[in-house]
Amino acid sequence: MITRSTGRDALLIWFATRAGLLVTTLLGVTLHEYVDRWRQWDAGLFVTIAEHGYDGDPGQPRDEGLPAFFPGLPLALRAVHLVVPDWSAAGLIVSLAAGAVAMVALARLAEFEGARGWVAVLALVLFPPAVFLAAGYSESLFLAFAIPAWLAARQGRWPAAVLLAAGASCVRITGLFLAAALVVEFAASREPVRRAGWLLVPFLPPAAYSAFHYARSGDWLAWKHAQEAGWGRELVWPWESWAVTWDSAMGDGDMAPAFRMEIAGAVAAVAVLVWLLALRRWSEAVYVGLQAGALMTSAYYLSLPRSLLLWFPLWVAIAQVATRRQWVIVAYALVSGPLMVLNTARFLSGAWAG
Repeated sequence: MITRSTGRDALLIWFATRAGLLVTTLLGVTLHEYVDRWRQWDAGLFVTIAEHGYDGDPGQPRDEGLPAFFPGLPLALRAVHLVVPDWSAAGLIVSLAAGAVAMVALARLAEFEGARGWVAVLALVLFPPAVFLAAGYSESLFLAFAIPAWLAARQGRWPAAVLLAAGASCVRITGLFLAAALVVEFAASREPVRRAGWLLVPFLPPAAYSAFHYARSGDWLAWKHAQEAGWGRELVWPWESWAVTWDSAMGDGDMAPAFRMEIAGAVAAVAVLVWLLALRRWSEAVYVGLQAGALMTSAYYLSLPRSLLLWFPLWVAIAQVATRRQWVIVAYALVSGPLMVLNTARFLSGAWAG
């Protein structure tokens, strides 16, 4: 049962943790320097697309990896930039506002599934890679569409579900996995077949994005080829991907800790997928399994821990367990919270954090 306090509690946790991160990471720098420190890794690439388009900064060498990023976040950055001159600050504002929407939706979804909503929110914001929910990345914006879409589907509000899922598909390729999961959820709900046409809607934004790049470069799969060019994400057998990642994790280079995080993320991903299959949560298993399969058949593991942020079935599951056994969320917070702060410090220092 969704109560009136659900949204209030979710927002309180979200903004309180944002304030806590601000206090713990602002020390010793000016506000302008602090904002610039958040423009790390992909956050800078999103700004480049928003400012210059997919051809990139004309004053810099051409970046073949830019088409890997869907246009949802760059468009949101351009909109906020109309009133916020600093691009980095615009990214932080988008993530702050979108994150608030996502947390309220997650709390409502958890309560709809019989758990305490605030527990799901707390588990997500204390997860070690949760720094990417605060940075100018696409995770918060994606969740702001994806979780309300899933809640609408679970409630049988299919027009709203598919329109929100289409928004998610504008933000990340993960939207395709959400669209596939909605098809399975629709079939399981035994809705009238005449309503099935709605399920095509979330597939339209990726199709339009592919058509845009075809018109621009003659490449229907520009986003996929950009991932290969920019990050070496060629398709390989899963055991080959594991072997490369394991060897990198066992080395002593600067990236070895990051690859160890990837190994841990892979183990967690498989555990979540097995759990969903055991419970016969077929639609959620499709959503999670497609993401896990895509990430674990890449040339090496990259961003697996960060992808777990998008797995709302995981956060609902933790809330369901912790609702019955409150010590679970206490133990989780004591372990995961400090790791999240440490990971945030790594990100702000320029180190890879997930």
